[in-house]
Amino acid sequence: MMIHNIPKVRLGIIAVSRDCFVISLSKKRRQAIVKSCENKKLDIIEIGITVENESDMLKAVGEAKEAGCNALCVLLGNFGPETPETLIAKYFNGPVMYVASAEESANCLINDRGDAYCGMLNCSYNLGLRKLKAVISEYPVGTADELAEQIIDFIPVARTLIGIQDLKIITFGPRPQDFFACNAPIKGLYDMGIEIQENSELDLIVAYKKHKGDPRIQSIADEMADELGKGNRYPDMLPRMAQFELTLLDWAEENKGSRKYVVFANKCWPAFPEEFGFEPCYVNSRLASKGIPVACEVDIYGALSEYIGACVTADAVTLLDINNTVPKDLYDADIKGKFDYALSDTFMGFHCGNTPLCKLSEGNINFQLIQNRLLENSGEPDFTRGTLEGDISASDITFFRLQSAHDTTLHAYIAEGEVLPVKTCSFGGIGVIAITQMARFYRHVLIEKRFPHHGAVAFKHCGKTLFAIFKYLGIEDISFNQPEGMLYKSENPFK
Repeated sequence: MMIHNIPKVRLGIIAVSRDCFVISLSKKRRQAIVKSCENKKLDIIEIGITVENESDMLKAVGEAKEAGCNALCVLLGNFGPETPETLIAKYFNGPVMYVASAEESANCLINDRGDAYCGMLNCSYNLGLRKLKAVISEYPVGTADELAEQIIDFIPVARTLIGIQDLKIITFGPRPQDFFACNAPIKGLYDMGIEIQENSELDLIVAYKKHKGDPRIQSIADEMADELGKGNRYPDMLPRMAQFELTLLDWAEENKGSRKYVVFANKCWPAFPEEFGFEPCYVNSRLASKGIPVACEVDIYGALSEYIGACVTADAVTLLDINNTVPKDLYDADIKGKFDYALSDTFMGFHCGNTPLCKLSEGNINFQLIQNRLLENSGEPDFTRGTLEGDISASDITFFRLQSAHDTTLHAYIAEGEVLPVKTCSFGGIGVIAITQMARFYRHVLIEKRFPHHGAVAFKHCGKTLFAIFKYLGIEDISFNQPEGMLYKSENPFK
C-alpha cells in the first residue's frame, strides 16, 4: 500500500573495536547479529571493515554508502574506540543506532571479555560532546538475538527519520477564519530539515481547471467506483474528484524539487466546495491510503504528524478532531461492563470524511451536513457532496501529534488506545475512541499545553517508536496519558 511516498530502509551494520582488544571478538559478534537478523527475515548489509581508527571509519562509511545504505547500526563488539565510532554518525548522512554486545559465557571472561557495557557509556559521552544525534534503545546491550530484535525496532524509526529528512510539505491556504489552532510557526519545520511550499487557493483552482478533459480522469473515476462499490452514492461526482486527485498528484510531482516525499495541508472550506463543485474529503482519504496525507484546514503540523504515522506503520493513517463526548446512554448501552473503560476515558474522534475507506467498517460518499446547512441552506446537496462517511473500524490506535508553540518550540504527545466496536449514531468519518485516563490527559496535556483539536491517528500501538523518533528530533516535551497516581505537573493534588 505505502510504497511510493515513504522510504525503503537499507540498513548496514558496522562493528568497531578498541585497538587494545581482540578485533576478532567484534567481527565474530557482528557476524552473529547478521545471522540472527537473517533468521528473523531482516535484510542487513554487513560492512566488512571493522573500525579501530579514523581511517577505518572513513573506509567503513564509504563502503556503507557505496552499498546503498541509508541507515546504520554501529556495534560495539568490545569497548570500542570512542572517537572513530562516534564520528561514524557525523560522516554518515542518515540515522545511526548504537548497540553493545553482552558477554556470552562465564568461560569467556578473560581473553574474550569485551567490556562493551563500559564502552557504551563512553560512546554516549562522546556523542554528547560532539553534539551528534543517535538512536540508543532503552537497554542497548544484549546477545545477538536480543540486539537483532532491537535492530528490527529501529527500522520504523529509521524509515521515519529518512522520510522527514527528505520531506516537503505543500500547502494551499490560508487557513479558515477562526481556526487559529491550525496555524503554527513554520520555523520548527526548518529546524527539522523539512521544506515547505505555501500556495494560494487560486493556484490550486488554476491547476484544477487546467486538468479539465485530462484523458486520465476516466480511469481514476473507474478506480474510485470499484473501490466504493455500494458506497458510490453519487457517481456523477467521480469525474470531478478524479480531476482533483490528478491535480494534486501532478502538483506534487512537479513541485517536490530536491525532495523525495510530499504531503499536503489544504484549505477545504468555506470557499472550496462552491468553487470546485465538491468537497475534497474522499480524494484526501485516497491519497492518505497511498502514503500521501492531505491534512484538512491547512493543518501543517497535522500533515507532518500523519506522515510520521505513515512511515512508522507503513499503513494508512488519518487526522481526527478530538471532537465530542460519548453520551451516557450510549456508554451505558454499548460500553459499560463490556470494556474496561470509564465514560471519561472515551470520546468521539471525527472529521468530515478524510479517513481512508480501508479503515472504515462501511464507507460511502455523502454530503457534508454542516457545510450543506451553511452554504446550501440545508437544501438538496450539490457541491457539498464528496465526503467519505462511515464508522471507523475497531482497532488498536495511537493518537499523537507533533506541534509548534507560539514561541516556535516543538512539543508532542502520544497516547495509545483503541477504536471500540460501537456504533456512533452520527455522521462523517467517526469512531468511539477509548484512551485510559483520557479525562486527565485531556485537561493536563491537551488543554494545559494548548494543543489544537486535530490529532493524527496510527492504526496500531506504536508509542515506543514515536517516542524514539521525537526524542531523536530533539523534542524535549513529550507528553503521554499518565496512569492514575502519577500526577501531571499542573494537576491539583488536593482534588
